Amino acid sequence: MTGGEGDAEPELAVGADAFVDRGAGLEVAVVGAGAVGATAAYDLARQGADVTLYDRGGVASGASGRAAGVCYAAFAERPDADLAADAIERFRAFSGDDTFPFVECPYVWLAREGDDERAAAIREGIEGMQARGVIAVEADGDALAERFPALRTDDVAVAGIAGAAGYTDPGRYVACLAAAADGAGATVETETPVAVRTDPPRVVPAGGAEREVDAVVVAAGAHTGRVLADADVPIPVKPYRVQALVADADLDEPTCYDATGGFYVRPHPEGVLAGDGTEEVESDPDEYDRDADPGFAADLRERVEARFPDLDLDVNRAWAGLCTATPDRDPLVGAVREGVYVATGFQGHGFMRAPAIGERVADEVLGGEGIDAFDPTRFTGDEEFEIVEGMAVDRD
Repeated sequence: MTGGEGDAEPELAVGADAFVDRGAGLEVAVVGAGAVGATAAYDLARQGADVTLYDRGGVASGASGRAAGVCYAAFAERPDADLAADAIERFRAFSGDDTFPFVECPYVWLAREGDDERAAAIREGIEGMQARGVIAVEADGDALAERFPALRTDDVAVAGIAGAAGYTDPGRYVACLAAAADGAGATVETETPVAVRTDPPRVVPAGGAEREVDAVVVAAGAHTGRVLADADVPIPVKPYRVQALVADADLDEPTCYDATGGFYVRPHPEGVLAGDGTEEVESDPDEYDRDADPGFAADLRERVEARFPDLDLDVNRAWAGLCTATPDRDPLVGAVREGVYVATGFQGHGFMRAPAIGERVADEVLGGEGIDAFDPTRFTGDEEFEIVEGMAVDRD
């Protein structure tokens, strides 16, 4: 494994079709060693494909390494509900002492009194989840306080509680999957920027010779749009900046998203990890400010302590990362040209669905069905749109 960050190559728990060799004889280049790219490389390699995983930096050196690691299956609509449930199951199956931690932790999302629009959306969403068999319950402030005494609940209009949820270390997940891909026969080439070409699909590593392959998967996070634009394949995707911090504190559960306040909090080995919202302007993935804004930590600390009154946060560090937006707030996942596939535009929900998205992309490369709702060819690539926080939630 070239440039890898894991220790021994892990043996991951996989399904019954793990060694069907559907990919035998196929050469596939995966561009981007983040959560989705590393997962896709692993799933392709274990099916017998000849896979090379490229990254312009190191494993998990982009958005995945700066992700919050919150994982939950609180989605009412398909395909999101199915993808989230599958992702949680894979997190559970892959995790372990020799791989990465996945800590089970209830997920709470709430709206405050007076926020009628969000309260109605939470109630409607829970009804939809329950109708689809997703484990989620509705709670008022009193019920929430009884279940989670660390939370302030006197201003809560309604909350949802999801049981299929937890958190993990995104960097360790990615390193584990990249190492597992290596162990399954893939080649991992870090510190290797590549250009993509089409008709036929090819990659051109920096300083290297052009290589024709059967398929290219571009999962390069915030750089995906530029990589494909250089290949004359425009896609409508915009990177945007988000911020988070880690602080000393004592919190076991829950993970909480205050929808009215626009911030989230989860337990973390050092105390808590918290983040808030979206900077609704396009960012340059090469030039964006990776440090948190002045005043960000103090402001977020105040809001978190208002929701968790017994916490006394001592901020250790704060940072900024990038997410990617699309015109309809749904991802772009699937073929954009013959033999060229994309996975991007996850609106801040990419890491938590990466185990399932990577698996689906690999399956499509191997001849399976794509995700119709996420078909990237639904756009021409020249659409104008504004960045809006969050993914779409009103799909049938």
